[in-house]
Amino acid sequence: MKRPVRILVLGAGAVGLPLAARLSRVAEVVAVTRESYARAISQKGLEICGAWGIEFDRFTCVSELTGEADFDYILITSKSQDTGGLCRQYKDLIRASEVASFQNGIGNEETISGYSDRVIGGVVLTGFVREGDREIRVTANAGPMQIGRFPEGHDAAVQRLADIMTRAGIPVETSDHIKGNLWSKNLINCSLNPLSAITGVTYGELKEPNSWHIIEQLVRETYTVVQSDGISLLWGDPETFLEYLYDSLIPVMAGHTSSMSQDISHGHKTEIDYLNGAVVTSGRRLGVATPYNACVSDLIRFKESFKKATPAP
Repeated sequence: MKRPVRILVLGAGAVGLPLAARLSRVAEVVAVTRESYARAISQKGLEICGAWGIEFDRFTCVSELTGEADFDYILITSKSQDTGGLCRQYKDLIRASEVASFQNGIGNEETISGYSDRVIGGVVLTGFVREGDREIRVTANAGPMQIGRFPEGHDAAVQRLADIMTRAGIPVETSDHIKGNLWSKNLINCSLNPLSAITGVTYGELKEPNSWHIIEQLVRETYTVVQSDGISLLWGDPETFLEYLYDSLIPVMAGHTSSMSQDISHGHKTEIDYLNGAVVTSGRRLGVATPYNACVSDLIRFKESFKKATPAP
């Protein structure tokens, strides 16, 4: 008898837990997450509500992986700053498996590539917000998830994962140029996340002329960097993307607030180094000036340090 597909989800939080829940319908899933989440979900299951509807799921959820096991796929869904640590901790499992990153920012796949030669890039266009130790709200769905062999290509292992996700009820499509998809998603994040976090407003309020001017400059800088690096984005030029952002994407996510804002308010380190910071780093390597991206990156880092330095009332 053929054994079921085995999937390990590392760094399971707002993104990884709902993915693990749905995948558990068609595969044998183990999710590694914080101890409080693992305890609550093991006792009562995971509750998902919002754009995916209302559902309750039970699956194996632990705070630490024990015993010997092998997995067909490992999904890394942690914050970008935790990728290296997870790769070091689970290096033997990662070396023996197909490894897919479902994370924000630029650089995760490159980090994983230091431990595996079977890396799959993943783009998440769904908004997930954790509302407790066992509750996830799906706030917006801007399109299917995208997966592809990193940095480019398509093969049987990628297609198999896409088929598994589809059977699990997770909208997904494959890409032959996943690096371009990752930078396209990063363009969206760079345009909205830091400004929302700096100003404390929703995405819809960022259409105000003064903030929109800043968004335009962030976008134009990012396009110059990416095109100088020979990477193709989903939108051919800045004007086309800005029109999409203003007329289509922001209206869908108008009431959404930046996850970066939540990180700062909780005193957590943000992913700014892997978002706008990645634009600055690439620009420096390519000789492209990125003053707007550098400025918002510095402001986010300042807010991080100020929040940590300010004692709670």
